[in-house]
Amino acid sequence: MKNEKKSVKTGKYAEAFIRYLQLEKNSSPHTIAAYLAGISEFTVLVRNSDLSFDQWESVDRDQARSFVIALHDAGNAKRSIQRKLSAMRSFFRFMMRSNTVRSNPFCDLPKIKADKPLPKVMSINQIELLLNAVDSWWKDAEAAGSVRSAGGLLFSSSRDKAIIEAIYSGGLRISEVLNLNYADADISSGIIKVRGKGKKERLAMLGTPARKALREYLRYRNAAGGGRESNSPLFLNQSGSRLTARSFQRNLKNYLLAAGLPPDFTPHKLRHSFATHLLDAGADLRSVQEMLGHENLSTTQIYTHVSAERLKKVYAGAHPLAAGKKVK
Repeated sequence: MKNEKKSVKTGKYAEAFIRYLQLEKNSSPHTIAAYLAGISEFTVLVRNSDLSFDQWESVDRDQARSFVIALHDAGNAKRSIQRKLSAMRSFFRFMMRSNTVRSNPFCDLPKIKADKPLPKVMSINQIELLLNAVDSWWKDAEAAGSVRSAGGLLFSSSRDKAIIEAIYSGGLRISEVLNLNYADADISSGIIKVRGKGKKERLAMLGTPARKALREYLRYRNAAGGGRESNSPLFLNQSGSRLTARSFQRNLKNYLLAAGLPPDFTPHKLRHSFATHLLDAGADLRSVQEMLGHENLSTTQIYTHVSAERLKKVYAGAHPLAAGKKVK
């Protein structure tokens, strides 16, 4: 005998809400199922019932708050809680229009701010793989006949390595590094003058690898006839004009593919990595804020969460009593 599916009892108001969503709102089955899931969870967690519950006039603001607490205790993410509260608000608005209830207890609840996703960072090893992939990709392009000359190969590969090094060494935005002029980079002192958001200027640092990469690029740039006036673009395309962000990002996609790295890595991930690696090494938050050019410290604090998550993983994998490990 085949198992028969048990029919789910649904109260008359939930049934009416479903018809409203189908006929008037033309909602998709997925949307309707999501609404019903939120309503069902309320009846289970707060009213110890199911969708057959119909005493909606008795639901008050305290029970609405209890629903938020129950969802949080059950491990729901903030975005999930937001969706379920939205379902309850919509359901009560529907019942208010039909005079089933006099008020909407879910309308006055404090807003729940969804957690911002932590920025993705690259490991030092991944950054090295990316830099190595620049040379290998251009050599393959030359072998395939995509590069007009060996000089063009050396110019482009040295330029893109210098850009990657400058972003990671100074924590620069892609717009900041490509807007650099010839006089902005003092390679001997390892300092570059950056114009950030709101045309605010700051000084950024160049580490030894970045200085070496820039010197190599400048050798090919100057040999190709790049201008040395103070306001001449530092990073040029092969036509002698300022390199655009779109061109560099297109090249970066090729390097990521050649290195076997995730295709969603972007120039901004290098900036994230700069901040996270500094904090991992013990740099203070205020200094990192200055180097990133953040106006508010709260913007920089997200990187402390990234560092904390990394520490948690190290702790969980190394501590003998982490996660209930037994010591033999």
